[in-house]
Amino acid sequence: MDKIHIYNLDLPELEEWVTSQGQPRFRAKQIFSWLYKKRVVAFQDMTDLPNALREQLQQTFVIKSIKERLRQVSQKDGTTKFLLELFDGTTIETVLMPHSYGNSVCVSTQVGCKMGCKFCASTLGGLIRHLTAGEIIEELMTVQLLLDERGERVSSVVLMGSGEPLENYDHSMKFIDIITRPEGLQIGSRHITVSTVGLVPAIRRLADEKRQITLAVSLHAPTDELRQSMMPINKAYSIDELMQACQYYFKTTGRRISFEYALIGGKNDSLQNARELAGLLSQIPCHVNLIPVNYVPERNFKRTPEDEIRAFVKELERNGVNATVRREMGSDIAAACGQLRAQQQGLV
Repeated sequence: MDKIHIYNLDLPELEEWVTSQGQPRFRAKQIFSWLYKKRVVAFQDMTDLPNALREQLQQTFVIKSIKERLRQVSQKDGTTKFLLELFDGTTIETVLMPHSYGNSVCVSTQVGCKMGCKFCASTLGGLIRHLTAGEIIEELMTVQLLLDERGERVSSVVLMGSGEPLENYDHSMKFIDIITRPEGLQIGSRHITVSTVGLVPAIRRLADEKRQITLAVSLHAPTDELRQSMMPINKAYSIDELMQACQYYFKTTGRRISFEYALIGGKNDSLQNARELAGLLSQIPCHVNLIPVNYVPERNFKRTPEDEIRAFVKELERNGVNATVRREMGSDIAAACGQLRAQQQGLV
């Protein structure tokens, strides 16, 4: 872009810019309030700012850089998936998921993904580029503006859309820093979940920062051989290395880890797999989130039958592991990560 995305600036950076323009520091908080509390999308609407400052903002920054290309709304549960076009013509997906406890938004952190997980459509076509913190924020603001029309707000955020958040570490964390500010959207850290395929060095770095977010680790298999057949990242970091990093994360932060486990019929859903998984996780305070795989035609994976899902849960619980089956949402739309984008780009 020719201009700077203003959502890329955290409050201290905005204060620095304001003072560099010869304006008093408090103007930055006014701008921040206009952006995140009043949620305007035009600098001229910031009516308590001097005209000269509004003009400087207009010349330097842009608020809106994303176009909505497509929107799908589930007739079953109200899940809404947005296909958003960025300034350079690339596309990403963002999903609004209404729950009884509030509205959750799943954001993408990259255009595409290079992790190559066999059960995920996001990786089709590979990684194009990282998103900036400002672009991730604009994803969230796109949904919040829709919710404003209903008198509702975003209550929780998951960095679990297209891309690997911990590969785009700095921008992902800056996104979190900005949306949790009391001067901004005030989304509590404990209402934010960061998902990872298991980038061990980044998990340790995240642990050392002692953020009060929830870490969700995409595990999906209890053995190296099985996991490596589905997740190429296991070639770089074995399950043993990953478990050591997870133990370090818990000991350092005191935060229980959520392990994501996609149940794929005939692949990783046997009772033996459940027992192996329970043994693997026995020393880590955690919760297992079981995800009956969405049928992705290009992967030809099958859904585990309901009775076998229940048996898998019971076997985990019998072996001392707390597990739940994720509520399926948006099953009548292209709700799985990357599916809508892949369809629009002709990748499937």
